Amino acid sequence: MKNVLFVASECVPFIKTGGLADVVGSLPKYFNKEEYDVRVMLPKYLCIKDTLRSRMNYITHFYIDYNWRNQYIGVLEMEYDGIKFYFIDSEFYYGGPWPYSNMYEDIEKFIFFDKACLSALPLIGWRPDIIHCHDWQTGLIPVFLNDSFQGNPFFHNIKTVFTIHNLKFQGVWDIKTIREFANLSDYYFTSDKLEAYNAANMLKGGLVYTDRITTVSETYAEEIKTEFYGEGLDGLLRARDNQLIGIVNGIDYNFYDPARDEALIVPYNADSMLEGKRANKIALQHELGLEENPDTFMIGIVSRLTDQKGFDLVNYMMENICQPDTQLVVLGTGEYRYEQLFRYYAGRFPNRVSAQIYYSEPMSHKIYAACDAFLMPSLFEPCGLSQLMSLRYGTLPIVRETGGLRDTVKPYNEYTGEGTGFSFANYNAHEMMNTISYAKRTYYHNRMAWDTMAKRAMEQDFSWDTSARKYEALYEDVLTPPPVIEPEETENAKSNTEE
Repeated sequence: MKNVLFVASECVPFIKTGGLADVVGSLPKYFNKEEYDVRVMLPKYLCIKDTLRSRMNYITHFYIDYNWRNQYIGVLEMEYDGIKFYFIDSEFYYGGPWPYSNMYEDIEKFIFFDKACLSALPLIGWRPDIIHCHDWQTGLIPVFLNDSFQGNPFFHNIKTVFTIHNLKFQGVWDIKTIREFANLSDYYFTSDKLEAYNAANMLKGGLVYTDRITTVSETYAEEIKTEFYGEGLDGLLRARDNQLIGIVNGIDYNFYDPARDEALIVPYNADSMLEGKRANKIALQHELGLEENPDTFMIGIVSRLTDQKGFDLVNYMMENICQPDTQLVVLGTGEYRYEQLFRYYAGRFPNRVSAQIYYSEPMSHKIYAACDAFLMPSLFEPCGLSQLMSLRYGTLPIVRETGGLRDTVKPYNEYTGEGTGFSFANYNAHEMMNTISYAKRTYYHNRMAWDTMAKRAMEQDFSWDTSARKYEALYEDVLTPPPVIEPEETENAKSNTEE
């Protein structure tokens, strides 16, 4: 049995602000349980629902010296959906109403978290063979294993895997502050370790000292080795190319299942898709006050409303998108200017634009089920989950060819009939609009091809099963010792070379 510990700052169902939580909460369930014991460790935030907090069981507590204080650390555990979760308790650091705050406070509390996680391991009666770290909040775990924890025999030969979910977020602060919080020597704050552009970078530390690096799609793994996508770390990632692999994310097919989704008026599968989507579209139009016409081309957006997600392109083309033969349904929050953009057009065209400026899981499922197309024109997208959900519900994605969007959406070819959506290559508003128009023409004038493609989209397999097998292969590789070269082999190789 191989033991793997996921360490992360968030995880469904306990706390979620983004796709990281979905990955950490879903992926462990899909490993082969006869070969892998995968567990998860995260902070015990006060903002976790009481119904979940009440099920946590106390294991132990201890104190460590941190930031000039003798700091309390509690360790709790619970089992959820067959997975064991550990929680690091410190009301001083995790007692706020949100998991994250300003960067200065986050730097302090996640350095504490990294140290607390490692300090707790010898006390919980279970030793991981691999610690799988996720994003910058866990960046110092590989560094600490190389430094202050190296002298403890418990930690000998524990390997690490580090997953980049979004390279843009790196945990950067001044060197003095991070050095003092982490209690690391000046040795670690050079340009080949934690220092980057005259600051200390927690993510960089993790990438330098981990045994393997993964990211959440094959294309993104290649993109981040370039200057445009590399966020200042492309040189390091090129240097570690042999230890870098892209494994596309999946989604929980039990949770995102249109045949059993309680949020839908009419559940459906690939065979009953046409009737099911038609009924759900009428229901959503009625609920949102849109014109009730099941034949109107409906585009959905479920997203953070930020530049990264391509909303500057959408802003430029809203007049063209909001045509009488098109309905647009938006769900999400983000930058004020984009929230106001959609509110304005919803007020101007109430029969065909709906702006739901909040987030609701049931509403997102209704949008995936009711819409014909799903717009996702991201500037960059490490993997993306929304396009996988829309495929699952037979809603064809319209995406830019970047990161995981390129890996998961096959563009429609009208000559062969192949494809699972529509895509455009350049980050250009007119190119996006041309692709939307092409999708709309296909919907209205070649409905048989559209319906065939929608059924094909539902039949795609982006469940976690495929990804879990790839992670298992990666873990096997990490735990396999390098081959020992016998002296005779070395001498033979030398003599052959001389000949």
